[in-house]
Amino acid sequence: MRELTPEPLTAEAFAPFGDVIEASERAEQIPINYGYTTRFNDLARIDVADAGGHAIVSLFRARPLDPPLLKIFERHPLGSQSFTPLQGRRFLAAVAPAGDFDPAAIRVFRAQAGQGVNYRKGIWHHFLLPLEAESDFLVIDRAGPGSNLDEIELDARDQILIVGA
Repeated sequence: MRELTPEPLTAEAFAPFGDVIEASERAEQIPINYGYTTRFNDLARIDVADAGGHAIVSLFRARPLDPPLLKIFERHPLGSQSFTPLQGRRFLAAVAPAGDFDPAAIRVFRAQAGQGVNYRKGIWHHFLLPLEAESDFLVIDRAGPGSNLDEIELDARDQILIVGA
């Protein structure tokens, strides 16, 4: 087993894996509703149309892992998948590049309040990792025909203990 310390979630660092969803200064900002609302526009590339898929919106409720040990990774070959926390709590995003799974390539990002992620299709990721308490997430992903889930369980020597989260 090895240990990893999460790195800050930034658009630049996370770019190889997908999009960071946040109301940042870099986002296109469009005033709407007579100036009472700002739309932070086009924050993630939702990609779900392969093999006749369509976008769905769901709520996921997740509990923290105790201890925070990474054992299972998954990917969705036919569509992207986005997670946005609804209570403003921090969470971790553990990812590895698309293609053949390489445990040595795993990276862990710490999302702050107000940040979400959109995993590109084919990106390996751990299931939800809230840090502080049971948390709800708004999830946008794919429904439709075809197999859109691959999972891999890490060998004991490849499992990762998250430290300093």
